[in-house]
Order: sequence, then structure tokens, then C-alpha cells
Amino acid sequence: MKIPEIPSNEIEFSAIRAQGSGGQNVNKVSSAVHLRFSIPNSSLPAEFKSRLLALHDQRINKEGVVVIKAQTSRSQEANRAEATMRLMALIESVAVLAKPRRATKPSYGAKQRRLDGKQLRGSVKVLRGKVTF
Repeated sequence: MKIPEIPSNEIEFSAIRAQGSGGQNVNKVSSAVHLRFSIPNSSLPAEFKSRLLALHDQRINKEGVVVIKAQTSRSQEANRAEATMRLMALIESVAVLAKPRRATKPSYGAKQRRLDGKQLRGSVKVLRGKVTF
């Protein structure tokens, strides 16, 4: 299924200070970005919304808001682009339906080969026992 374009007014960005080492600059500049995207209030198709809400992803909270934190780059613009790419990757992951699993049974020959192998291993182990006269 084709992935729809997300209007920019549905994505909310907020700048925060990045964690970790970075020298003096890390304490002054808010280069990390929090992306917030509300799934229920979005213009995505209904099947996309239901699949996204069904995901067990730690980035999606109980209200159905996707929160993505990007802080790998030193520039806010690059972190913004990375967060947007991660959101698109999340939406793309639900765009493709997984093939339904079809239950199958092992063939009679496969069962026989498995049991023969087990019998062979058992006989090898029996021969390892104590020798009695």
C-alpha cells in the first residue's frame, strides 16, 4: 500500500538539550529534537492507524502519540530530519501486511527420519554404559 504524505502541521517538534558528553556547548545549545505525532488525530488511513496502535513499540504511548527523540547530530536541522525519517520508517513498517502463517505438518518420512535418528543416538549412549560380564 502507498504511504501517504504527512502534513507538517501534524508533526510537532520541540528542541531539548542533548544527553551525554559534548563539552561546554552541550549545556548551552538545545540541539536534540523531540518529535510528537498523534496517531488518532492524524490524516493517515484508518488501517494504518489501527496497525500503528496495535504495535507494541515503546515510542508509542497509551494516548497513541509517537514520541521520537533524535540527538545523534550536533545540528538541530539534522536531528529534525533524522526524527522525521524514523517516523516515516515506522509508518512504512505497517504499510506492508505480513503474510498469514499457514499451519503445516511434517511428512511421514520426516517423522521416521527423526525417530530413527533418536533411536541411533539412544543406542550409542547405551553402549557407553558399564560393561558387565
